[in-house]
Amino acid sequence: MSLSRRGLLAAGGAAGALAATASAVSPAAAHGGRSRLRTGFERLSADGYRLLSGERVGVVTNPTGITRDARHIVDVMHADDRVDLVAVFGPEHGFRGTAQAGGSEGRYDDPATGLPVYDTYLKSGQPLADIFTASGVGTIVFDIQDAGARFYTYIWTLYDCMEAAALAGKRLVVLDRPNPVTGRAALGPVLDKAFATFVGREPIAQAHGMTVAELARLFNGEFLATPVELDVVPMSGWRRDEFYDATGLPWVPPSPNMPTPDTALVYSGTCLFEGTNLSEGRGTTRPFELLGAEGIDRAWAEAANALDLPGVRFREAYFAPTFSKFQGKTVGGVQLHVHDRDDFDPVRTGIGLLVTAKRGWSGFAWRSDNWIDKLTGSTRVRTLIDAGAGTDDVVGAWQQDLATFRAVRREYLLYR
Repeated sequence: MSLSRRGLLAAGGAAGALAATASAVSPAAAHGGRSRLRTGFERLSADGYRLLSGERVGVVTNPTGITRDARHIVDVMHADDRVDLVAVFGPEHGFRGTAQAGGSEGRYDDPATGLPVYDTYLKSGQPLADIFTASGVGTIVFDIQDAGARFYTYIWTLYDCMEAAALAGKRLVVLDRPNPVTGRAALGPVLDKAFATFVGREPIAQAHGMTVAELARLFNGEFLATPVELDVVPMSGWRRDEFYDATGLPWVPPSPNMPTPDTALVYSGTCLFEGTNLSEGRGTTRPFELLGAEGIDRAWAEAANALDLPGVRFREAYFAPTFSKFQGKTVGGVQLHVHDRDDFDPVRTGIGLLVTAKRGWSGFAWRSDNWIDKLTGSTRVRTLIDAGAGTDDVVGAWQQDLATFRAVRREYLLYR
């Protein structure tokens, strides 16, 4: 992996001060319980929106952009005379979250606020810059809950908005939220740029272990040809080792198939089954925790348990998806049960499940478009598994690239 070394960009005086505050949380505050965490939006509003003073503002958000008492930040800012909010920009699934995977809500006026809502999904570069220009905004605010995986598209919506804002001469402000599966470590293969798509624009790890504000700093410092004028508003009171249930924040599904933080916990590994002919559990109440296909029986759960993967056990399971793969058909497979999330490695688990599924089920096949290569970031995982490699061999193949990414990542972290 080759990364440029432009270093850290100054994010502006106000954001720099906020960053220093976030990274210097006292030990007492760090153990103060659920009420101590404050999101980027909470800190912005508590400061009287000074960072947005005198600006025409547009917000890139979705249903996850809420306050602690479950009000949407667009509704809150629209009702506050201190903010000149003039536009909303919706990502995949839409601003109000009505669209399924691979869809968006299009251009409309929001019935609750009357604000124009622009569709950003699958738009980038100059076309997206033109939307920002046409909207009349001067500052673009990003506030979306991420799930911690490279192929979760909201971080690339952030990237595309940063690139387009730079082209349009706009400022971008990122309001931070927790990584729901902690920020302890980066895990998994690193993207090869030859495989860049909307599920991975740049060479970061499959489970990046960063918050959106940290990623914005990384994108600006390492990847964007023309850095954007960037401000970030970090959280206060968040620790890197915290899971989402320690935050005291309400969970809103960031997308229709991410119903709980438990889903996010396994997603960076089991989403790899999107690249196969097995169901990844879409159309069930436990997407990405249930995996299966017609013709699979209890032998897969037995083989997966025999791997003795840390922190997880596998139960023989049968289910009938209501949509997506095997719609209306009863299939057999496994359900993941994470019993020790501190030891659990989602990416290693996903690889172990792929290895055992291919070895144990004669009907196993990769998607014909080799989508698995887009998800893993290269041909390496697919070709190694096809060649009969075991879990340890596949995981070992990306360690050098991962070590390089971890060293670069370290420079952009905001929290302990």
